[in-house]
Amino acid sequence: MKKKLISALLCVAMVSAMLTGCGSSADNGAAGTEAATEEAAPAAEGGEAAAPAAEGEGRVYYLNFKPEVDEQWQEIAAAYTEETGVPVQVVTAASGTYEQVLKAEVAKTDAVTLFQINGPIGYQNWKDYCLDLSGTDIYKALSDPTLAVGNYGIPYTVETYGIIYNDAIMQKYFAMDGAKAANVDEINSFAKLKEVVEDMQAKKDALGIDGVFASTSLLPGEDWRWQTHLANVPIYYEYKDAGVSDEAEISFKYGDNMQQIFDLYINNSTCAPGLLGSKAVTDSMAEFALGQCAMVQNGNWAWGQIAEVEGNTVAESDIKFMPIYIGVDGEENQGLCTGTENFWCVNSQVSEADQKATIDFINWMVSSDKGKDYMVNTLGNSAPFTTFGDDEKPSDPLAKEMYRFMENGKQSVSWNFTTFPSQDFKDDFGAALLEYANGNMTWAEVKDTVVTRWAEEKAAIAE
Repeated sequence: MKKKLISALLCVAMVSAMLTGCGSSADNGAAGTEAATEEAAPAAEGGEAAAPAAEGEGRVYYLNFKPEVDEQWQEIAAAYTEETGVPVQVVTAASGTYEQVLKAEVAKTDAVTLFQINGPIGYQNWKDYCLDLSGTDIYKALSDPTLAVGNYGIPYTVETYGIIYNDAIMQKYFAMDGAKAANVDEINSFAKLKEVVEDMQAKKDALGIDGVFASTSLLPGEDWRWQTHLANVPIYYEYKDAGVSDEAEISFKYGDNMQQIFDLYINNSTCAPGLLGSKAVTDSMAEFALGQCAMVQNGNWAWGQIAEVEGNTVAESDIKFMPIYIGVDGEENQGLCTGTENFWCVNSQVSEADQKATIDFINWMVSSDKGKDYMVNTLGNSAPFTTFGDDEKPSDPLAKEMYRFMENGKQSVSWNFTTFPSQDFKDDFGAALLEYANGNMTWAEVKDTVVTRWAEEKAAIAE
């Protein structure tokens, strides 16, 4: 009954999102992300179907997970085909639809040859389609083979996320009479963050902002920053206390801590809580880029989203990271959330020629000068391969912040959301968060949804 209730709420939320507005939401999707659906997944914009390969030569068909880098992958595909003559097609699934699109694409005659899983749970879903890559050059080039999902999932980037802030706005606040902190280093706990944020919100007019935090994107399909990334922090501490890396059942021990930070986001924002169901991630990033807010939760991949906003007012030197504090003991030693859910898998069900062509393509991405340049400077990947030297790291401001935190002795928060049981669980979690923000659910009901649906979906995996 709970699952049916949440599914119904999700449907209501989707209708509500279409009818409700909070500022402009034009152009919310990255190029080409609308086209791929469960019935058919045509090429994304700029990603028309590649010409058929000559018999026996093989082809590459990559189903990309990230809408925000669709345009970049189209460029890479064209460059590789021009250089080698091997046809490469890249299709990008719309946000929140990757699993159903992948199900459609693996069933086609010209099936996807390269796809992504998000970790051990993803591997369990797709293990029948994952080729053993242990003998390949790309597997042997991993700087840390333990990052891989067995012999089947190759991690192609290490990423981090936290609270991105505009240092120019923060410095303006710190200079004000009565400021609750003198610098960002003093903000090393939830209590101090809350004190500073609420004071900044009270002084938002003097700071020239609409709110401290960018809008919390709760539009269905755009809520991954909360039902995975934010939720990862309380789950990290629950796993840590239990000394485990996964659990069949959780108590959501730190659920109330998540409520604290979630409330801080939605109550000190550019947008009223009841209107957040209409907001997409691109809306949030645009608000940050245009200087309408001081903070936004996102990852180092967000640099491209910030830089590409027309009228961007935030200087590169002012784009910084701080950890996501939720009010647990010892969090003054906490760093950013660092890990990956990006693993390449080669389809074991396609022809040997297609498998070889696909392995050659991803090996080119991590071993050739041109491929490595695309990895670092076009995609912004911090690639975990021995083929990359110290001078072959992303130089954007958020990547620099990631390396700074990795080297400052703080304890990184691992990416435990790769163990979250299913997309259905995440969707139900996101729907519950939206209903909470709208005032239609209590936090106790949100917690009950999380605990119940986690156990149900984990049990389904075990069957």
